[in-house]
Amino acid sequence: MEGLVTEAGKIESSFGELSFEAKRPLTMLDLARSFEKAAKDDAVKAVVIDADDAGLDLSQIQEIRRHLLEIKKAGKDVWMYTEHLSNGKALLGSAANHFTLMPETDCSFSGIYAESLYFKGMLDKIGVRADVIHIGDFKSFGEEFYRTGPSEYAAKQKDQLIDSIYGQLVELIATGRKVSEAKVKAAIDDGGLTAQKFVDAGLADHLLYRTDFVKKLDETYGKDADFDRSYELPDLDGPEITGIMDIFKVMFNEANKGKARQDFVAVVALDGDITDESISPVRTQILKLAKNDRAKALVLRVNSPGGSAMASEVLWEATDEWNATGKPFVVSMGGVAASGGYYVSSSAKRIFAEAGTITGSIGVVGMKLVVGEAFEKMGITTHATQRGENAGVMSMTRGFSEDEAKIVRDSMTEVYKTFKKRVSDGRGKALKGDLESLAGGRIYSGKDALENGLVDEIGGLNEAIAWVTKDAKLENPDVKLVPEPKSGIEGLFAPKERKNDDEVIRATTTPSHAVNLQAMLQATGLLGALPPSVKSQVARFAGRLEAFQHTQVLLLGPDIDLK
Repeated sequence: MEGLVTEAGKIESSFGELSFEAKRPLTMLDLARSFEKAAKDDAVKAVVIDADDAGLDLSQIQEIRRHLLEIKKAGKDVWMYTEHLSNGKALLGSAANHFTLMPETDCSFSGIYAESLYFKGMLDKIGVRADVIHIGDFKSFGEEFYRTGPSEYAAKQKDQLIDSIYGQLVELIATGRKVSEAKVKAAIDDGGLTAQKFVDAGLADHLLYRTDFVKKLDETYGKDADFDRSYELPDLDGPEITGIMDIFKVMFNEANKGKARQDFVAVVALDGDITDESISPVRTQILKLAKNDRAKALVLRVNSPGGSAMASEVLWEATDEWNATGKPFVVSMGGVAASGGYYVSSSAKRIFAEAGTITGSIGVVGMKLVVGEAFEKMGITTHATQRGENAGVMSMTRGFSEDEAKIVRDSMTEVYKTFKKRVSDGRGKALKGDLESLAGGRIYSGKDALENGLVDEIGGLNEAIAWVTKDAKLENPDVKLVPEPKSGIEGLFAPKERKNDDEVIRATTTPSHAVNLQAMLQATGLLGALPPSVKSQVARFAGRLEAFQHTQVLLLGPDIDLK
């Protein structure tokens, strides 16, 4: 596994680093299907994991780990090699029966460190103030703009979330390695942890250099064994182009890809912040699939911290249209499915999450940035002419008046009521306890969400697909990620997506200015000096500021950066 493992098969440009990568990225569905087939294939004797160059979040690691345990249960070997021991590598390695470290492995297995940046001081310096309104005591998004540290509520729920995830890390490693939790915690707290100490504690099996590890594989399975690095995976490089005829072949193949000839389960991914732009293609696909007689079931893969309240409702309506067909619909949650991400999941017949998924955050936040003081510092003055008592409520040159704040809060309260109604209608009797006691912006790990009925089952894509396949009474259907991921060259010649002409008016697709923002900040040369974790938080900060330029009422979960 190399690079980011995505949900939709698309990689967005990273902050400050515009990407023109033409390869088709690996998806979580690709991996899930490969592992599932390996477990059932008699010809497969072992699976070897090489994940040192992979960008995996906690939920992806937990999903892969569960697949590895199934492979072991089928009587096959699982080998893993690493030169960089981290929490994630230790968690994956705990599912292997041959977990090998390089003798001089870099050990950063030291527990969980969660850090949030607060930008009030910076905004103060430039004369910008964030006017934030929360519905729900635990709805802490926005605090980073007007506080220098977390509120009591935010600190409490952050502690609870980290406790849950830390507990999962320790428990899963101890269970997988058949050692006590005390031994795992001792290794975590050992400031001088080495690869040898890790093996001596029973947390790994061998110390070998990479070449010796390969020799051991050869000795175990024989030099005639086929080491297949792309077992049951798609061609991520796309077709080989050596001449004009190869280009014509790709053009012909893309132009002639017709309708499905047999029944299938559709997997549609919602990946990233919820905006008018991001939900438009997801909504379009769901509505098209609802009318497709061959699409018998839908799995919505949600990996989103939320975003626009209006866009969340627009996408929820598309899932409601799907439900009206009577065809089953389930949600598979990725690393995060919080706030708006939970909103769009609420109407599913069944919700699957990983134990480490961050979810919940049922609440509403409203904010505007007040830049009047910044204008004064720059020598800019303003003059406003107003008709209508509340016409200037969203002016960014001044904060909310008391009456304006009440207007905004009343509007947000209505959104909050709708949010809770969507959850109540969708989850029904599955909820354990009063909804208000589960809402209020509270966030949960997937493990805790299962206990209170916000999700139905701990599981990943394969479990969601298996459940919906059975519910739809299908036997061995095709499973398709829609739209199909393509390599750069295939995407170049793919037919343009036809708009749904059944709709006289269409959902908006406001173009994002994120790429321009990235290019501008990259030009300053400052971003390159920031460590990756800080750069990612600055990216989210800029992205969230942009989001508030389009809407003042958001369904966003808190920003928690786990290390």
